[in-house]
Amino acid sequence: MNLRHLKQWLTVYTLGTLFLMEGLFRWRTTGFAGPTELTVTVLFVTSWGLGLMLVSSLGRGRNRLKMTQMLLGLTGVLYGSQMVYYGAFRTVYTVYSATNAFQALVEFPSLISGWVAAEILWLGVLFLPVFLPFLMKKKLPAVSLPDRNRRLLLCLMVVVVHLAGVGALFIAGSGFQSPAHLYFEGGAASVKARQLGVLTFMRLDLQQQVLREQWAPAPSVPEPVSESVPGTLPSGPQRNPASTEREDVEPVAQNVLEIDFAALMKQEENRLLLPMYRYFSQVTPTAQNPHTGIYEGYNLVMITAEAFAPYGVVPEVTPTLYKMIHEGIHFTDYHVPLWDVSTTDGEYVACTGLLPRRGTWSFSSSAGNYLPFALGNQLGALGYRTVAYHNHTYTYYDRHRSHTNMGYTYTGVGNGLEISPVWPASDLEMMEATIPDYIGEEPFHAYYMTVSGHLNYTFTGNSMAHKNREVVRDLPFSEEGRAYIATQVELDRALEHLLAELEKAGVAQKTLIVLSSDHFPYGLDNQTIEELSGESIRSVYDLFRSNLILYVPGMTPETIDSPVSSLDLLPTVSNLMGLSFDSRLLMGRDVFSDAPPLVIFADRSFRTEHGFYDARSGSFTASAGQSPDKEYIETMIQEVENRFAMSALILDYDVYRILLGEQK
Repeated sequence: MNLRHLKQWLTVYTLGTLFLMEGLFRWRTTGFAGPTELTVTVLFVTSWGLGLMLVSSLGRGRNRLKMTQMLLGLTGVLYGSQMVYYGAFRTVYTVYSATNAFQALVEFPSLISGWVAAEILWLGVLFLPVFLPFLMKKKLPAVSLPDRNRRLLLCLMVVVVHLAGVGALFIAGSGFQSPAHLYFEGGAASVKARQLGVLTFMRLDLQQQVLREQWAPAPSVPEPVSESVPGTLPSGPQRNPASTEREDVEPVAQNVLEIDFAALMKQEENRLLLPMYRYFSQVTPTAQNPHTGIYEGYNLVMITAEAFAPYGVVPEVTPTLYKMIHEGIHFTDYHVPLWDVSTTDGEYVACTGLLPRRGTWSFSSSAGNYLPFALGNQLGALGYRTVAYHNHTYTYYDRHRSHTNMGYTYTGVGNGLEISPVWPASDLEMMEATIPDYIGEEPFHAYYMTVSGHLNYTFTGNSMAHKNREVVRDLPFSEEGRAYIATQVELDRALEHLLAELEKAGVAQKTLIVLSSDHFPYGLDNQTIEELSGESIRSVYDLFRSNLILYVPGMTPETIDSPVSSLDLLPTVSNLMGLSFDSRLLMGRDVFSDAPPLVIFADRSFRTEHGFYDARSGSFTASAGQSPDKEYIETMIQEVENRFAMSALILDYDVYRILLGEQK
């Protein structure tokens, strides 16, 4: 059809361009949701398009077309940047992340240009309709200016179509992870973008940033469920059968501090804090156990290893990593989720025992809070020398504030750490430069955030991959896979040096070494990950599988088969070292306690001893020999929501200071 004969060609052009952008984004990233969710997205995109037409109607003649192109171009920037970001990080960015992106742009221009280059063809397709009128200007009729009545009609149509979209939200129900729940209550960023559309997700995210208090997650404290439901958590997130009061059972000590929740509830008027106190008052603390205090008084070296994953461990090229995994406490079902807002969220989870809050850099936001359970603060109070190091810019992600707040004397590149100025920097050099700072001052606790494992995984654009290229030359993998393993060789050599120095100082058998990843190597595509791991990726449960090292030289090896995640790290290490903490106030569990396992992912999927719940599909896959009923699954879905809510409230309201002050 000739556009000259199409009176409403500008409407078709505007809406068609937006539908192309939304469809291309989904095809390249989150995939397409079900028909109901797509209906919701179509209505919201149509409402957005009509809104753009209303704004562009303020232009006159061909200026109206130019204004339409400008607005579509700005919208294309949103879609295009989200597409590039998703290709790099496997999630969408939030408004908060966008407003704090300057540091990344300055420090990693080559990485960002590489991410853009990877999507350049599809970015061209995305923006093609925006520039199409320039190519067809001789074939396009002049654009008439709507009169006042037509503008009013257009305004009415924007409202009606938007309300139709809101009404369509409830067609699929209002349960957890439904479009209605995601729209009104919140949820994981990538899930919201998939079910509601990119534009609606970003609008809601902006609303939540502006109206933070009104959008704060409200906890729900359910009534106790039947004991007949297997594995349920009848009074909160942790159940402790051993603590049940019986005359013929000797009381078991618990990891708990003295907090009068009843008194707090009597005087609290805040609509969010009151149910939080009620929630915590119902949580049964975890019991102490045979592992409690077995490393009391030991030195502690804790490492968050950049992009560390099981397929980076190859015995012939990373022998130290392999030895520490298998000769320490070996975790066969360990996971490190990737979170929505920042890659530092994985570090935050391991260091604080809390889930990250949506819409903010949780670590940075915690810098002014009281964090009594952070290991630097716990061990510093016992007279330990507590130091922290990072072989990258010391201010990156505000670590100079957050890590100092956790009780460390913090050193990075720019405030005292002198290492070779290459990217990524060497973990081995960091160990060589820093171990002399503390090894002669027992007891000591050193914390490291490494960087050698950082992307990109090429032999020409990654200094650590290039340095260790010959070590991995004969491995039967693609170049990208070998380059990734080469970065882990540097971590392996750093650990080899650490063990040698501990042995030389005579403190090896008195030092607990803990190593966990911050996230999986998202710089690898799924095909390479499947090549390296030898397994197919079916869900986040497979993608985020990792290794945890808990190792003391000469220890008796032990195996833990239950589901564990980095959220469990802080309470587990605290218990092993005999530290005083309150297990009710941490979102993970001491893995040696009687608390049932619960591994939580950013999209609200979860894993328990009874199976895996996939929040994207709403399906539950039972473990072998298990048959949990609907009541159990609904209870656990609510529990996951509650733990996100509790973590956000603790961060927003500095709750540990309210509950514990400086008494700890």
